[in-house]
Amino acid sequence: MNAALFGFAESASQAAALAQALGLACHEVAVRPFPDGESLVRVPAAAETAILYRSLDNPDAKLVELLLAASALRDLGARRVVLVAPYLAYMRQDMAFNPGEAVSQRVIGGLLAAHFDALVTLDPHLHRIATLGEVVPGIPALALSAAPLLAGVLDAGERPVLVGPDSESRPWVEAIAAPLGLDVVVGEKVRNGDRAVDLALPGIGIVTGRKAVLVDDVISSGMTLIAATRQLLAAGATGVEALATHCLASGDDLAALHAAGVARVRATQSVPGPVATLPVAGLIAQALHGHGLLAG
Repeated sequence: MNAALFGFAESASQAAALAQALGLACHEVAVRPFPDGESLVRVPAAAETAILYRSLDNPDAKLVELLLAASALRDLGARRVVLVAPYLAYMRQDMAFNPGEAVSQRVIGGLLAAHFDALVTLDPHLHRIATLGEVVPGIPALALSAAPLLAGVLDAGERPVLVGPDSESRPWVEAIAAPLGLDVVVGEKVRNGDRAVDLALPGIGIVTGRKAVLVDDVISSGMTLIAATRQLLAAGATGVEALATHCLASGDDLAALHAAGVARVRATQSVPGPVATLPVAGLIAQALHGHGLLAG
């Protein structure tokens, strides 16, 4: 097998962990910014199969550098370039909600399909789209579930109530709750802006005297979780924690969550950060091996 893994500086430890799980050499892609905002991208080596690792939080500059790295790998002889993007950006907008809006999911999906031979990601934020293959056409596109990782850190003996902040979170909540036999509450959310939400939690009374764990695929600003936490504590929950696949929240956002009463926030290592404590290397390595994506 002639394969190697290539990562970027901001996720060097995560890339190294995946390379170790795969038994591959790990190389860092060098990026040098120019004063005008452009980037010089250099790869130090190549292999017949190149695994290019980068999570696409703060995606705009990362996407350009990613495409440049893929091109450089092919110039050095890579016959196959597989993108591992644990967090996949621009999946939220799958239709034009107002005239003139770009359907970013379709644009970015097509761009990645044109430059990579396969894609692996975790819990992409898909709404009305059934499979990732519809978004990234013509190449193998694997959407892995982090539910087993999240379920593994829960103490079922405590009988916590799992709370999904909105209907979109239901699949993650139920996938985690079902094997553990835990109770579930799912909220009804009306978004009034990027940082303003109205939230109802039908059946919230079940949390009285019990710990509540908020579960979602993505924590961004955390405003929905703050609204839910206030209601859960007012309803008599003994404590509130948060569990997510991806945490994009800033330091200020995390501080606001803690101030609102969230005792602990945990997320996978899909996006590096202070609460990203759950390793994903084993899950991704198993998928790459199981689907034959390391073959030249």
